[in-house]
Amino acid sequence: MEQKLIIYNTLSRRKEPFEPIHSPNVGMYVCGPTVYGDPHLGHARPAITFDILFRYLKHLGYKVRYVRNITDVGHLEHDADEGDDKIEKKARLEQLEPMEIAQHYTNRYHDAMAALNVLPPSIEPHATGHIIEQEELVKEIIDNGFAYESNGSIYFDIEKYNKKFHYGILSGRNLEDVINASRQLDGVGEKHNQADFALWKKAQPEHIMRWPSPWSDGFPGWHCECTAMGRKYLGNHFDIHGGGMDLVFPHHECEIAQAVASQGDQMVKYWMHNNMITINGQKMGKSLGNFITLEQFFNGTHVSLSQAYGPMTIRFFILSAHYRGTVDFSNEALQASEKGLDRLLTGIADLERIQPSAKSDDNTAKTVGELRQKCYDAMNDDLQTPIVISSLFEACHTINTLLDHKATISEADLKELHDTMHLFAFDLLGLKNDKGSNNDAREEAYGKVVDMVLELRAKAKAAKDWATSDQIRDALSEAGFEVKDTKDGCVWKLNK
Repeated sequence: MEQKLIIYNTLSRRKEPFEPIHSPNVGMYVCGPTVYGDPHLGHARPAITFDILFRYLKHLGYKVRYVRNITDVGHLEHDADEGDDKIEKKARLEQLEPMEIAQHYTNRYHDAMAALNVLPPSIEPHATGHIIEQEELVKEIIDNGFAYESNGSIYFDIEKYNKKFHYGILSGRNLEDVINASRQLDGVGEKHNQADFALWKKAQPEHIMRWPSPWSDGFPGWHCECTAMGRKYLGNHFDIHGGGMDLVFPHHECEIAQAVASQGDQMVKYWMHNNMITINGQKMGKSLGNFITLEQFFNGTHVSLSQAYGPMTIRFFILSAHYRGTVDFSNEALQASEKGLDRLLTGIADLERIQPSAKSDDNTAKTVGELRQKCYDAMNDDLQTPIVISSLFEACHTINTLLDHKATISEADLKELHDTMHLFAFDLLGLKNDKGSNNDAREEAYGKVVDMVLELRAKAKAAKDWATSDQIRDALSEAGFEVKDTKDGCVWKLNK
């Protein structure tokens, strides 16, 4: 059965069937990190969200060019136009070259994404590597009459643009609201309107990162890079542009204005945005000082953490909520995710211990027969990963019933159940067993010892020495091992 994906388009504010402009080729651009600090949980959500979309589109047979940028210049401290460039500021503090800072944190980001099993994009352009393209974009906007020069800087003329097009089409704001909400900033005197945003900024004498341009030695505004690089690698019209919901305004709104002002029409067909991760209802982020780095989660070194959480626990935690819903951090929620992940992985591993029968009982046949399409239906409905996980949990219940010999399954149904569980849990949700080599070695040692002890217990049972048999079982339970007698013998697992 052919699968039909429906996604929520932020631009139209409704769910729409996904129909690529140049099917089966799909162009997807996602705003990547600004590399001036260690990646935190807020970075993980968009990366995992669009990793799921990337995986699913490829699974559906599309040829996907996935572009995810690295912002290594032009992202200023206070807003898109004013203050210190965050990367340059950190370089001055640490007495390093700005590119040393950018490279260091790019490497850290890549390491974190690999741990989270996020697939690398097709292309990962850096803003500093595309200054020429950004200058060309600015020239086009000037030539079309939607930008002006002021003291060597170039600003986008929002009011003039709004007379011909509509500024605020993505965020739902009107120009009057934007103007009224704009703060008075140093340098606002250069602008015709306080809401105008910088396309190119003249560098002050102390500014390290600068490039020559027809207007001044300076650097591009933050919004330019995504428009310029998206167009370079995906063309004037491409399918999907994604990022966090905090980017809807002003970043993505300004991107739309730049694209329309330079080429006369919309560049992107579908805009997609994941919601935020919060702590006590407040957005998690560097600017608010309430973020926890991914390394701190993995090591359990932050004061807000009661324990360390593996990368797959973090991934499962994020996928347990729909990407457009908020996720509030708590140790309790992460502990629940850890248990849920363990339950799912254990269920999948237990498939290997099931012996098929001549035929499936009616309930098992129905569960297996419906599972694949139920998961597809959830994915097709704007990537409803929580429903996929719920369906996989239902299958785990069936697996436990089969292990208890309270149901039967045919060889064909067992293979279908195995293939479906692996497809959705591993290939599409991107989960995996992320235990490190030390844990693997420790559990291998545990396994040998426990197997030896259970062999002694089996001998005690054979000799009808029930007291010794129960004593061994209870001692293992106190040590954290769950022992279960089945018709096929004794099985055990180490509880976390």
